[in-house]
Amino acid sequence: MALDRRMLLHFDWTIFMVAVALGGVGLVSVLSATWAGAHHPMEPLVVRQLIWIGVGVALMRAAALFDYRVLSAYAYPFYAAALGLLIVVAVAGQSTGGSRRWINLGLLKLEPSELAKLAVVLVIVHYLREEPPRGGWRAHQMLLPAVLVAIPVALVLKQPDLGTALILIMITATLVFISGLNWRTMAVAVLGAVLAAPVAWHYLKPYQRERMVSFINPQSDPLGAGYHIIQSEIAIGSGGAWGKGIFQGTQARLNFLPEQTTDFIFAVYAEEFGFAGSMLLLGLYVALIARGAWIARHARDRFGSLLALGVSGIIFWQVAINIGMATGMLPVVGITLPLVSYGGSSLIAMMAAVGVLISINMRRYLF
Repeated sequence: MALDRRMLLHFDWTIFMVAVALGGVGLVSVLSATWAGAHHPMEPLVVRQLIWIGVGVALMRAAALFDYRVLSAYAYPFYAAALGLLIVVAVAGQSTGGSRRWINLGLLKLEPSELAKLAVVLVIVHYLREEPPRGGWRAHQMLLPAVLVAIPVALVLKQPDLGTALILIMITATLVFISGLNWRTMAVAVLGAVLAAPVAWHYLKPYQRERMVSFINPQSDPLGAGYHIIQSEIAIGSGGAWGKGIFQGTQARLNFLPEQTTDFIFAVYAEEFGFAGSMLLLGLYVALIARGAWIARHARDRFGSLLALGVSGIIFWQVAINIGMATGMLPVVGITLPLVSYGGSSLIAMMAAVGVLISINMRRYLF
C-alpha cells in the first residue's frame, strides 16, 4: 500500500493530462469533420474514437505502473510479433483505398505498422543500451540496427505506406545519432543515403512520386496530385486568426478536404479554431515532447533515457511531417497526427507509449 501511495505521489500528471487533452482535441475534430447537424445521429467514427480514448487511457495508466526495465527482455519477441503481423497483413490483410494495411478484428481494424514503430524503437534501444566504445559507434556495429529497421520498412512499403516507412527510418537515425555515433560513420551514412535516393525513387509508386513533386507547385495539377495540398491550405487559411467556430468549417463539411479525419485532421481543426487554436495545439505537442526529453535526461539508466527519446521522437517526427503536409511545406506521404487523428491502433499504441514515459519518470524516485 505504501508503494502505491509513493507511485501516486510521483505520477506524472502533467504528461498524462497533456495526452488526454490531445485526445480530447482529436475527438472534437473528428466530431466536427463528420458533423451532419444536431438532428442527425452521431457518426459511428465518433463513438469508436471515444471508446478508443477510454481504452488508451486505461493502457496508459497500466503502462505507467509497469516497470519499463522489463521491456528490455521482451524487445526481440515484441519485434518478431510485429514482423509477424506485418507479414499477415501482406498475405491476408484488408485493402482500403489501394492500400493493404489492416487486419480486421471486428470491433477494431488493427494496423500493425503502428505497433512496428514501437517495436523498432524498443529493439534499437535494447541494442544501444550499453555505452558506445571510445570514439562512438563504428559502421560495422550499426549493421544490425540497419537490418532491424530495413525489414519492417520493406514490409511497410509493400502495403504501401511511405509515411510510416519514413518514420521508422527517421526515428532509428535519431536514436543512433543521439546514442553516440562516430562522426566518420555518420558521414558515410549520409553519403550512402544520398546515393541510395535515386534507387529508392525508382521503387516508389507513380502516385507517390507525383505527391513528392506536387508540393513544390500543387497548382500544376490542381485536380490530381496537388488536390490534397490545395484543399488543406484553403481550409487552414480560411480559419484566419480565431477560426470559423466549431461545426462551422466548410471544407470538411462539403467534403472538399480529403482524409479529413486522419491525415488532414489538422486542417479541419485549423479552419474552425484558427491561428490561435493551432498555436494552442502546437503548444500541447511542444509540452509533450519537451517533457519526454526532460524525462530522458533525468532517467535512472541509459535504457530508460533512450526509450524516452525514442517515444518522444515518434511524436516529434509525426507531428512535424503531418503538419508539414497539411500546410504544404512537405509532400503528402500519409502520416496521422498523434493522439488527434481518427484511428484505434494509432491512438491506443501512442497512449500506451506515453504511459511508458510516465513509468520511466516515476521509477527514478522509487528505485
